[in-house]
Amino acid sequence: MAHIAQDLRGVRRRPQASRAALSGLMLRLALIAGILTLAGCPVAYILWPRWPDQVALDAPMLPITVGGLSLNVPPATIRLSIQRRSGAQERLDLVFLWPSLMPPDPAAKIAPGDALQLTDRVFVTIALNDGTPPPLERLKTIYPRYLAADTTAGPDGLLAQGFRNDTPYQGEELFYDAVSVERFLVRCTHDTRIAPGICLHEQRIMNADITVRFPREWLKDWRAVASNIDRLMADLRPNASR
Repeated sequence: MAHIAQDLRGVRRRPQASRAALSGLMLRLALIAGILTLAGCPVAYILWPRWPDQVALDAPMLPITVGGLSLNVPPATIRLSIQRRSGAQERLDLVFLWPSLMPPDPAAKIAPGDALQLTDRVFVTIALNDGTPPPLERLKTIYPRYLAADTTAGPDGLLAQGFRNDTPYQGEELFYDAVSVERFLVRCTHDTRIAPGICLHEQRIMNADITVRFPREWLKDWRAVASNIDRLMADLRPNASR
């Protein structure tokens, strides 16, 4: 570099310097710049942000955390490919066959018109808590503002209570275990000619909200549903204390 600086000073002193000398100087500068660029390539490669490699659907369990909740998730159950990676995430969208709780066949294609009629699988969303109260607290402090006064008998010992019209939960019903509301509490839509009713079973573990979606008709065997949801969460949390 010192030689180059001297050459530059020489060119300034000799305005009549030949074009050949100037071209040679520019070539030397270009070569040095190229060497420095190549030397920096390994560092740039290491520091440059890159998306994780695509994980195969038949890969081993992925260790994932959501809101401090540690999970081991089968890749084939993750519905969005961008979520198919290990590490901390804000949300997971999962699907399991019912009642086996096995991952669905990735080769099976679902026509858009059939998506609303599925009764052989359960959908699970695990997301970072957005600040809303947990389900049991909502039952005590929020739902009573919108629930109708009448309580009716639901399937197999459940109690049912509808939400009033002109409320945020209009058209939905609340079903809960008459003996222990902590055991089973769901919010369901009604069956229509277009699509079956859907129930939401919600729970909070650590700082993660778990929402399980299943067809309303499964309420006929809600005890098995409750047991399978518990088994599903235990499978996803094999290292959790029992």
